[in-house]
Amino acid sequence: MLEHGAAPPAGPSPPSPGGLGTRLMRCGTRLMRRKPVERLVAEGGKGEGGSLRRSMGMWQLTMISIGATLGTGIFVVLGEAVPDAGPAVIISFVIAGITALFSALSYAELAGTIPVSGSSYSYAYATLGELVAWVCGWCLILEYGVSVAAVAVGWGQYLNELLDGTLGFTIPDALSQPPGDGGIFNLPALLVVLLAMVFLLGGAKESARANTIMVVVKIVALLLFCGVAVQGVKSGNYANFMPMGMAGVSAAGATLFFSYIGFDAASTAGEEAKNPQRDMPRAIMLSLVIVTALYCLVAAIAVGAMPWQEFKGSEAALAGIMKDVTGQSFWAVLLAFGAVIAIASVVLTVLYGQTRILFAMSRDGLVPKVFAKVHPKSGAPRANTVIVSLFCGILAAAVPLGELADATSIGTLFAFALVNIAVIVLRRTRPDMPRSFRTPLSPLFPAIGFLLCLYMMGSLGAVTWVVFGVWMAVGLVVYFGYGLRRSRLATAEK
Repeated sequence: MLEHGAAPPAGPSPPSPGGLGTRLMRCGTRLMRRKPVERLVAEGGKGEGGSLRRSMGMWQLTMISIGATLGTGIFVVLGEAVPDAGPAVIISFVIAGITALFSALSYAELAGTIPVSGSSYSYAYATLGELVAWVCGWCLILEYGVSVAAVAVGWGQYLNELLDGTLGFTIPDALSQPPGDGGIFNLPALLVVLLAMVFLLGGAKESARANTIMVVVKIVALLLFCGVAVQGVKSGNYANFMPMGMAGVSAAGATLFFSYIGFDAASTAGEEAKNPQRDMPRAIMLSLVIVTALYCLVAAIAVGAMPWQEFKGSEAALAGIMKDVTGQSFWAVLLAFGAVIAIASVVLTVLYGQTRILFAMSRDGLVPKVFAKVHPKSGAPRANTVIVSLFCGILAAAVPLGELADATSIGTLFAFALVNIAVIVLRRTRPDMPRSFRTPLSPLFPAIGFLLCLYMMGSLGAVTWVVFGVWMAVGLVVYFGYGLRRSRLATAEK
C-alpha cells in the first residue's frame, strides 16, 4: 500500500477522456462508420424539394449501359491502342473485357441487393465505411465526369468527317482540337456536352428514350462497318501479330479498359428503375456481353483491313478504313454519322450517371445540397445537371483525349476494385440478406476481379499515377475540410 502523500509508481496510464488516444479512436470510428443498407434503400429517390421517378424497365437500363459503354472505345481510342499492341489489340480487348466481367459480376450482385443511385459509392458506404466510400465516390467523379470530357473530345473528329463528306468543309483545328493538339478550344466537345445537358433536363424517361434510338443507330453503324471493311482484310496485316510483346498488349488493355467504362451505368439508375432488384443485374450482364462481342469483331476486322502502323494519331480510324476499302467517301460519311450519334449517346448516359452519383453523395451530406435538389415537374436534378455539364464541357474543350482516357481508366479500376471487396465484406457481414443475383464462386471471383483491377492499374504509365495521386490528395482535402463534418451520419450522432 502507498503511504499518505506518496507518488504512485511510474508506468503507463490509460488515456484521459479527452486525451490523444481517445480522440484518435473517435476519429477512426467516424471514418469507418457505415450507412445501413436498409437506410440507403429507404432514402432511395428522395431529394431536396422532390423525388426521382421510377420509369425505366430492363430494356431502358440495358440501353443505358450499352449507351454509356459502346462508342469512344471503338470509334476513337482504338487509334490510341493499336500502336501499343499491333494486331494483338484483339487480345487487349479480351483482357480488358475479362477484367470488366469479374467486376460486372460483383456490380450485378450489389445492384440487385442495394438498388440505389450511388453505384459503387453507396456499396462502399454500406460495407467499407465513410472514408472508403468518399474515396470511391471521388474516383467515380474521375470515371464519369472526366470520361464525359474524354468522350466529347473524340466527337469533334467524326463531326469533321461528316461535315467534310456532306457539306465540303470542316471546323478549323483551332476550334476543333484542344490545346496541345494543335487547337485553342475544342468547340464541338463543348457543344455535345451541352446538347446532352438539354436532354437530361427534360427528365430520365425522355433521356432514356433518346438514348435507345441512338444506341440502335450506333450498333447498326458498327455492323455496317464490319460488312464493308471485311472486304479489305489482308492476312499479311496479321503477320507481325504481337510486335510489342505482352507488355504492349497489357498497356493497350489498360487503355482499352476505358472502352468498358459504362457497363455499370445501369447501377446509377437504381432509384429510377421500376424493378431494380430484378432488372439491374440482368441489364449489367447483358450489356457487357453485347459490347464485348462487338468490340472484338470490329477490332479484328479493322487491324486486318489496315496495317497497324497506320493507326497512330488517327482518332477517326474506322471512317478512314471505310474510305480506303471502298474508294468512295459515301460509306465513310455514313459511318461518321453513326459515330457522331454513338459518341453523343455515350456523353448523354455517362453524364446521367455522374449527376446521379453526386445526387447520392449530396443526400448523404458529403457534397453541397445543391446537387440533391430535384425539380418537381421533370423529376430531374436540374442544378446538378447544369453544374456538371458546364464543368465537363469546359474540361473537354481544354484537355487532350489521351490524358483524359488514362486518368479515367485508373479511377475506374480503383472503384471497381473496391466493389469486388464490398461483395466479399457484405457476404460476411450480411449473409442472410436477400440477393436477386449472386456472384458465382464467391469470394474467389470477386478476389480475381480485385487482382485483375490492380494488374491493369499497374500497366498504366507513371504520369497517370501522378495525376491519380494528386486527384486523391485533393479529394481527401475536400473530405476532411467539408464532408467529414457535414455528413448526415455525423449530424445524426450529435
